Amino acid sequence: MRFQRVRMASLAHDLPGRKVSSDQLEQRLAPIYDRLGLRVGRLELMTGIAERRFAEPGTRPSELATGAGRLALKQAGIDPSELGVVIHSSVCRDFLEPATASVVHRNLGLPESCAAFDLSNACLGFLNAMLQVALGIELGQWRAGLVVSGEDGGPLVEATVASLLARASEVTRGELKRALASLTIGSGSVAAVLAAEELAPRAPALLGGALRADTRHVELCQGDLAGEFGGPLMETDAEALLEAGCALAARTFPQFLQELEWEREDLDHYVTHQVGGAHRRALLGALELDPARDHPTVERLGNVGTVSAPISLSLALGAGEIPPGSKVAMLGIGSGLHCAMLGLSLGT
Repeated sequence: MRFQRVRMASLAHDLPGRKVSSDQLEQRLAPIYDRLGLRVGRLELMTGIAERRFAEPGTRPSELATGAGRLALKQAGIDPSELGVVIHSSVCRDFLEPATASVVHRNLGLPESCAAFDLSNACLGFLNAMLQVALGIELGQWRAGLVVSGEDGGPLVEATVASLLARASEVTRGELKRALASLTIGSGSVAAVLAAEELAPRAPALLGGALRADTRHVELCQGDLAGEFGGPLMETDAEALLEAGCALAARTFPQFLQELEWEREDLDHYVTHQVGGAHRRALLGALELDPARDHPTVERLGNVGTVSAPISLSLALGAGEIPPGSKVAMLGIGSGLHCAMLGLSLGT
């Protein structure tokens, strides 16, 4: 995909205030750890995640997404009447029906002329939604659109801990290992306003991107709806997922560079989907990218699903770490398996 007239008028994020450390989670699993001869600190050692944020119990994804959406609209300075669509893109949703985007649409007081729908594709939802809005702008279907995501990892983590403790006397090291990825999940929200060039001529340009899918690996990470433990549960073959995901990214990257007519050396900065420290190192190694140009957040935010890559970019931009004139890549991998890579130019 290649775009000529799409701008990222704003990118904003919001984080819950409640911090939960990896050590705190492991201390709750003491009956299992003691029986298996494991020490607290294993989770951080294996993932690089020291802490993550959780929303307050009962918070709905639409509340998180609305907060980030309100910030993005204010930052963009574009009248809401210009919006042709709002897409809610997170894994977490308020309910199966109607679309959570409907609640965000109502909360933000958006006009009837603004369509609303959900887009779901595991951890790639936000990047996929950005591409959908960009396509609409490029084709003249709308002049601007809002992408939002509100991920609340608390229920998944709590359900995972509860399910393990319910079988504390029989949980094996292998079962604990498969549950590890579920304990890395965090909470947060992010939103972006994409607009036609004439509405935001000085904003970063979304130049395009590349997509690839390798659905042979659909079984490597699967989550289900709420069950007896009050939240969703997920089972992950983390090692196989890491290997297959990096291989798919390595096949996508040359297509991405060719699409944008870039060389690897042209990339000034990049942000990735954040799963853990080992995943980040493996991905950057597979793509032969300099870790010094990356902007990781996984150590303090954990894996925030669809929010991870864009919130890393939002934090880096807000901190002034990415100067004008930079070429920036957003590199995402999601279970399924799917890969999406987007390119931005920050202008001069």
